[in-house]
Amino acid sequence: MRNWGGSVVHFNWRHTHTHTVYGYVQSCYTPLVQRCYAHGGKLESDEEFDARWVTYFNKADIDAWELRKGMNTLIGYDLVPEPKILEAALRACRRLNDLASAIRILEAVKDKSGPHKKIYPYLIQELRPTLEELGISTPEELGMD
Repeated sequence: MRNWGGSVVHFNWRHTHTHTVYGYVQSCYTPLVQRCYAHGGKLESDEEFDARWVTYFNKADIDAWELRKGMNTLIGYDLVPEPKILEAALRACRRLNDLASAIRILEAVKDKSGPHKKIYPYLIQELRPTLEELGISTPEELGMD
């Protein structure tokens, strides 16, 4: 068992094959890695994950540091956030009058979409009413693409 970055990783060894080296029979074992979270919680569903982040960004007293911390954590995951999470984050930016963070969120999502060329346009399409309501231009509209 090892602790890597707050996660407990259990190693189960599986016998894969044996071979002879210098007249000795050696068994080769391959580690099977099972990731368990240190807090012992269950895995959350996609809906629970989305609801947790929407709730986080919808806090009435969120400050600029919490906004940046939340976005850095969210972007660090191996996923592209759902439009409803991004909408909540953009509304938090508006409550803080932080246009720069709103633009940075859109840039981060575009970067996170990577080679999947259909994801970012879909997100902008879904966020368009919110962007217009809040008066936020996309990086492309600002000539930052």
